[in-house]
Amino acid sequence: MGRLIGYTIGEATPLRATFIAKEVPAVGQYVTLEYSDSVVLGMIQSLVRGSVSITSDMYDAEAVERIRLLDGGSGHYVKGSIKILGDVESLRIPRTPPPPATEVYEADPSVLRRIFGAGESGIRIGVLLSQPTVPVYVDVNKMVSRHLAILAITGAGKSNTVAVIADGIARLGGAALIFDMHSEYTTAEFWGGVNVIEAKINPVELSVGEFLRLLNIDQSSFKQERYFRMALKEARRRLLSGAIHPHQLLDVLCRVLEDYAESDRYRADRSSIMSVVNKVEGLLDRYAHILDYYAPDVVSQLELGRVNVVDLGHVDEDAADVVVSHTLSKLLSSRKGYVSGGDGLAFPVFVVLEEAHILAPKGRATLSKYWISRVAREGRKFGVGLCLVSQRPKALDPDALSQMNNMIVLKLVEPSDQRYVQEASEVLSEDLVEQLPSLNVGEAVVLGMMVRVPALVKIDKFRGKLAGGDVDVVSAWRKCLSAAQRAAVKARELDDILESW
Repeated sequence: MGRLIGYTIGEATPLRATFIAKEVPAVGQYVTLEYSDSVVLGMIQSLVRGSVSITSDMYDAEAVERIRLLDGGSGHYVKGSIKILGDVESLRIPRTPPPPATEVYEADPSVLRRIFGAGESGIRIGVLLSQPTVPVYVDVNKMVSRHLAILAITGAGKSNTVAVIADGIARLGGAALIFDMHSEYTTAEFWGGVNVIEAKINPVELSVGEFLRLLNIDQSSFKQERYFRMALKEARRRLLSGAIHPHQLLDVLCRVLEDYAESDRYRADRSSIMSVVNKVEGLLDRYAHILDYYAPDVVSQLELGRVNVVDLGHVDEDAADVVVSHTLSKLLSSRKGYVSGGDGLAFPVFVVLEEAHILAPKGRATLSKYWISRVAREGRKFGVGLCLVSQRPKALDPDALSQMNNMIVLKLVEPSDQRYVQEASEVLSEDLVEQLPSLNVGEAVVLGMMVRVPALVKIDKFRGKLAGGDVDVVSAWRKCLSAAQRAAVKARELDDILESW
């Protein structure tokens, strides 16, 4: 047993107890109680401090001052609530509540190390906030099979958390695939190195839906979609017959459309057809840097023991949507093929989607949103895990978020974001939600099947270098000033100093 913290008071349930403290503990601290012939683990979820003599209905400051001098703090008290987590051996919830005056002890670090220990499939992500000597490991098997959401405001430590997890997976010899929206991870110093994969698109392999997204042909433009489908079908027929080379596909598609426009049969729809021609030519101009008829498939470039990064920093949201959806569909199909005994990718993959609220937005359809939902439902059986990372939880599709059975929630300030996350999660309690605004950078609530009990964790600092982070704006400005401009700034600063004297 650790040191005595206090005693239970009042009424208790098998899940919750109130206690009076002998000394001030911390919210999130683990405690043990001994009753019903077992030692039970609990977590302090709330604390209040008060005074029996200085109450909230006092209105005289001088009276408060006199009482403060007289009692010297002897009338102060600290009360709190404990959430019962279960027997320390099995974590089964007792069937009876703790009796009044049950002693509450600080949990022994050896007990916590056993609960948050590595196991055969664990990676370390940090230490307990209340007991920094206790490292916290997450079960990678349950993280990958049950998916993960990493949520926080900007600057709270999401990228660092992703880097710590990806690095841990690489150290296990696994495969993490990060879709990097801001080129943060391309030069990171991961264990085993980074396998940077270019965001290239082979037009021959794109689906009709992916083409329509790049062409910005929406569902209301049914005539444009119809003629594009007809022309693409004809161009692909010529490709399969050997009449044209793959790199001629889009040029031939434009010529087929122009033939339609000149045909008497389709003359009434000439304006719609020529709009499609313009959009195809615009696609060739806008995405020339990512269109590559000889680009290898992303799935075929994945490597074990390294962090695989698809660099999306130089593409717009439409192209990112196409690259992500195309890769997810190929990845799921490849893993299905391998698991069923055929050809396919031989190893599981954990996919990290940065800016998930852009790829799977609430109230708007995207190609990635469909495949994120598919992978979330089916990926468990085929070894494809998802990690959705977002600083705008309420803008994220609720169906996608609800299928993330593990969560790492760093600082969240806005109440609407907090409520949205709680509604989407079955494991985030009201007590833990109340902790989110008070978390410091790098501190998180970690919960779900990948940990045995919920935890407040200080996430480890990633040892390698990341490209992200806040820019030192003033230093950047001064660096770009000419020598004469810098001298003028110094002169103005000197004038200000002299004037203040």
